[in-house]
Amino acid sequence: MSLQNKPLTLADGYAETAYCADAIPEQSYAPQNEKLHGRILETRLPWGNYLGINPTTNQYSESWFQEYKYIGNDYHDYTMINESRWSQRVDENVNDFYRFIRFIFVIFSHLLSFKGGGGWFIFGVMAVCTVLFIFAADSLLQALFPLAIVTVICGAATFLRQLWEKHSIKFYKGNRNWSDDYAFCRRTGMVKTDIGDFPFYEFDAYIEMRVGTQGSQFHSLKLIHRYPHRSRLPHSKSSVEFDFTVGGSIAQLYAAWDMLQRYMDVSQPLPDIPQVEPFRHLDPTTKAQDEAGKRGHPATYWRDLYANSSEEELKALREAHRAEVDSAAWGGRPDLMELSVPNYRETRKGEPEDVNAFGSFPWKAGEFLDRPESAPPSKDVANRQNNDDTAR
Repeated sequence: MSLQNKPLTLADGYAETAYCADAIPEQSYAPQNEKLHGRILETRLPWGNYLGINPTTNQYSESWFQEYKYIGNDYHDYTMINESRWSQRVDENVNDFYRFIRFIFVIFSHLLSFKGGGGWFIFGVMAVCTVLFIFAADSLLQALFPLAIVTVICGAATFLRQLWEKHSIKFYKGNRNWSDDYAFCRRTGMVKTDIGDFPFYEFDAYIEMRVGTQGSQFHSLKLIHRYPHRSRLPHSKSSVEFDFTVGGSIAQLYAAWDMLQRYMDVSQPLPDIPQVEPFRHLDPTTKAQDEAGKRGHPATYWRDLYANSSEEELKALREAHRAEVDSAAWGGRPDLMELSVPNYRETRKGEPEDVNAFGSFPWKAGEFLDRPESAPPSKDVANRQNNDDTAR
């Protein structure tokens, strides 16, 4: 059943199609998506019932302040997220030769670097080989020569990586632009793609697990269009989907979905993360909340925090926030979409008994439980929402 039968009356700046969690329209049955078979989609995340917690990657972004200072007044158009769109693709004004050279540069500097790369591993292997074959060489110089070559190469990679980390931001404004044509659009409630625009509420969020060649596991948040017959990609049977990767635990992926939903929900203020702080006054709902004093922070909270905090202080804040995300009660929440899609509960209703410990499935035994059934908001809840100061 529909949560609300009459059109929303939204604040200036929002389209009639803007997404609101308490006004998701009735939709058709969710069909079987054959392309999902064979993929390890460990669980489908619930709609609504926000916890209001952002992933640590976004809450304490390590690169945000550097980009903000360098780009300056043009930050609104050159950042991935602003008050109207969350881009998913970069449009670069560079030729293919530049792209190829940059790719080789990044691979070399990051793969062989002593700093965060495989430099120390390669150096260690060569050092062991040097010790083993030192007596077979004609001279000590000949024995040490391969180790010296490896040291020079890895040292050069380390130097180039440091240059990249320090100066790559200079290329950001010159030839990289976040696309408005491939994005989650808050003001319209639509997801823009190459093959058309689709309502945000037609996408489902999954935790997908992939297994590496040595048995290692990788998890990511996947948003997959629920109706593949409407969004089939050209020359393919696959439907539109998006991949969100955040660092840390499975709980961080839950937080990422929570944040994206609140970003798109115009009944909610923008997520309180550094990337969108400079644009909070441009969003009607967020502006109303902030002017009413509901944010609880000054207008330049994140900018001032990064400008006045040391690396050690920021690291401590990140660790504390990571613990907060991991300890949050992500499980046991009803799925709001059950009220709008007739067979939604039947398609995939289970969730891990322990959200924060199920990342090692399917090798570690664990139990899946049924989610609590969702119910329409009660009259008391609806009245409180209608009397809320939040702009609609």
